[in-house]
Amino acid sequence: MGILFQSNPRTQEIYKMVHETYELKKAMWLEDVFLTWQWWLGVALTVLPWIFWLFVRKKEHTHRFLYAAFFVMVIAIWLDSFGVQLGLWHYNYEVSPFSPNYKPWDITLIPVMTMLTIQWFPKAKAWIKGAIYAALIAFVFEPLFVWIGFVHYPQWEFIFSYPVYFLMYVIASYLYRAKTFNARMPE
Repeated sequence: MGILFQSNPRTQEIYKMVHETYELKKAMWLEDVFLTWQWWLGVALTVLPWIFWLFVRKKEHTHRFLYAAFFVMVIAIWLDSFGVQLGLWHYNYEVSPFSPNYKPWDITLIPVMTMLTIQWFPKAKAWIKGAIYAALIAFVFEPLFVWIGFVHYPQWEFIFSYPVYFLMYVIASYLYRAKTFNARMPE
C-alpha cells in the first residue's frame, strides 16, 4: 500500500535536525549531568515530596487532592514545555534528557505544594492562599533554583510567574472543592 500524502521535505529536514539535537543533548546529559549531585538532588526532589505528602495528607480527601494535583501537573508540564521551546528558559540538570521540562518541578514540587497549601489553613480564602503560594514559588523557590543553577531564564522574569501560579492555585483549589466530590458514587 502506498503513501497517500507525501511528507513535506522541509518537515523531514526539521525533524532530522531535532533528532540530531536530542542525540547531542543525550550525550551531554550522560557526560555532564547524570549522577552529579544536582542530578541526585533532582531525583530526591522527584520522589521525597510525594513520600512526605503520603504521610501528612488527609487520607479521606486523597482523591480530591490528586484531582487538583493532576490538573496542576498537566498545566505545569504544558507551560514548562512551551517556555523551553520558546527559549524563555532552559534547564541545566534534568533528571531525564528525553523531555524539555524539569520533572521534579512539574510532576512533584508544584503539585505537592498545591495539595499541601490546600490542606493547610482550610478556612482561608483561596485567593489569599493563592497569593501567598504564588509569591513563595515565584519569588523564593524560582530564584533559589536559578541560584543553584537548575534553571536559566534568558527571557523570563520572576514577576511573570506570579499570575500563572496564582491562577493555577485558585483553579486547583476550586477543583478540590467541587461539589461533584460530595455526590456518592453508586455501589
